Amino acid sequence: MTTATVPGRLHSWDLSTGVDGPGTRFVAFLAGCPLRCLYCQNPDTWHMRDGSPTTAGAVLRQVEPFASFVHVAGGGMTVSGGEPLLQPAFTEALFTGARGLGLHTALDTAGGLGARASDALLDVTSLVLLDIKAWDPVRYRRLTGGSLAPTLDFARRLAARGTPVWVRYVLVPGLTDDASEVAGVAGFAASLGNVERVDVLPFHRLGAPKYERLGIPFPLRDTPPPAADVVDRVRSQFHAAGLAAY
Repeated sequence: MTTATVPGRLHSWDLSTGVDGPGTRFVAFLAGCPLRCLYCQNPDTWHMRDGSPTTAGAVLRQVEPFASFVHVAGGGMTVSGGEPLLQPAFTEALFTGARGLGLHTALDTAGGLGARASDALLDVTSLVLLDIKAWDPVRYRRLTGGSLAPTLDFARRLAARGTPVWVRYVLVPGLTDDASEVAGVAGFAASLGNVERVDVLPFHRLGAPKYERLGIPFPLRDTPPPAADVVDRVRSQFHAAGLAAY
C-alpha cells in the first residue's frame, strides 16, 4: 500500500489561523473519538460513521492548491478530530504527504491514544498540540470519561524525543478553574522541557446548536464562559511556572 492509498475517514476540512498551530493551517478533521468531554464542541465527530471514506492521496490533492500560500503564511497542515490517533496510519500518511509539499505538520490530540502513535508517525510530526484537560485523575475521568495517565505518558515520550509541544488547557468554570488543577498542569508542563507555549482556551457554548440538531443534551448548556479576571489568573499561573501562556 502506498501513502496515497492509505484509507481513512474524514469529517471535514477548513483553513484556520491562530488556534490550530502556527500560521495559516489546512486543518483536516478526522472522524471518531473515544472521549466524551463535557465541553466538547464537535459531537458530530464522535463516531467513525460521522466521516466520509477517503484516502490520504485524495485529501492531499485538496491541500495542494493551498500549499504555497500556507507555506508563505508560516503555516502548515494540522490533523485534528475527533481524535486523529484513532486513525494513526491515515494520520501518518497525511503528514508524510504534507512534508512532501514542504509543509509544517501539527498533531492535535488528547494524547490518550499516544501509544498508537508510532515513531514513524512522530518522525513526520513537527508539533503536537496536546490537550491536558485536567490534573486530578478523578476530575479528568468525570470531565472526559477517560484516563489521564496515558496522556501524561505520551507527554513524557514526546519530551524524551524532543518533539515540540503546545499544551492546550480548556478553562471551564467549576471544572478546570480551580487553582490546584492549574498548578498541577503547569508544574507538569514546565518539567518536560519541550513545551513551547500553553494556550488557555476559555470555554464557550458555540457548539450547542450541534447538540440540538443531533438530539443530544449539552451537559454544560447552563455553564457561563469564564470571567476575564479568572482567565488572567490562570494564564498568570502558567507564566509563574516559566511557561509562555496565551
